[in-house]
Amino acid sequence: MKAERYMLCMCCKDVCVRGRKGRIMMEQIKIYGFADEAGSSMDKQIAAMKRNGLSGLEIRSVESGNAVDMSLEEAKELKKRLDGEGLVVWSMGSPIGKIDIVKDDFDAHMERYRRALEVANVLGAKNLRMFSFYIPQGQDPAVYKDEVFARLSRLVEEAKGSGVQLCHENEKGIYGDMAVRCLEILEAFPEIRCVFDPANFIQCGQDTMEAWKMLKKYTYYMHIKDALANGSVVPAGCGIGNLKEITADFIAAGGCHFSMEPHLTRFEGLSELERKEQTSKIGHTYVYESADDAFDAACEAFRNVVKACGR
Repeated sequence: MKAERYMLCMCCKDVCVRGRKGRIMMEQIKIYGFADEAGSSMDKQIAAMKRNGLSGLEIRSVESGNAVDMSLEEAKELKKRLDGEGLVVWSMGSPIGKIDIVKDDFDAHMERYRRALEVANVLGAKNLRMFSFYIPQGQDPAVYKDEVFARLSRLVEEAKGSGVQLCHENEKGIYGDMAVRCLEILEAFPEIRCVFDPANFIQCGQDTMEAWKMLKKYTYYMHIKDALANGSVVPAGCGIGNLKEITADFIAAGGCHFSMEPHLTRFEGLSELERKEQTSKIGHTYVYESADDAFDAACEAFRNVVKACGR
């Protein structure tokens, strides 16, 4: 039996399988985006999603600031607008869990988290991206494992009955930066699912194929971001993240949710997403005239990755 080929149908942005029976539609791939990388205004974010055929947002920043801090009235108005555009909010691209395990006030962070869950429900977001706390630089993460897990337990307990799925993303400097510690979290907390970010692993010195083998069965969706060995972020398929192989394997296993997080140009709010000393490098090989151009190039690069999966 011939192996099935994955290809992207450019007319409808669906993924198709080409086998002996010809082209048949498989479970539709859904591509979302951190559209704040195309612009801070919702006008620009909506325009970026629509011209690239995306299904909706992994919402992070809005005109008033971080999306988790929106008033519920503001969230209701945004939901009405997105509904009118035929777009959904797939996930809250929240900063929950992105605080220092030692220095920052966790109780205050929990209050922000409760608001994030409320906003998620108003927006219809079924998922909330979160992290596992910054560890003091140069210290052994194992020293902080008990405290990290105690805090994650509180996050899980608070989310019960909310209808919101917690999704842990690997990130530089947090407890779950390397695959082995991500696995610890996912095994200990079945309520938490995995967001797999190849570029973040590269920037931590983690081989992405090794990470994928460990985390594949826990991965709910992928962040599409690639990087070179020096950590510079580049379009999907242009780095060492093994995007083609991992994407093909994810689709073959039934995975269908992807979120564009290009980081191909400096955008408003980038400096607030990471520790100052760990800010992502923006590659100089790929230069764009505008944030719109960078976002569009990222979407096109990922479509090329998907098209190449069966070659």
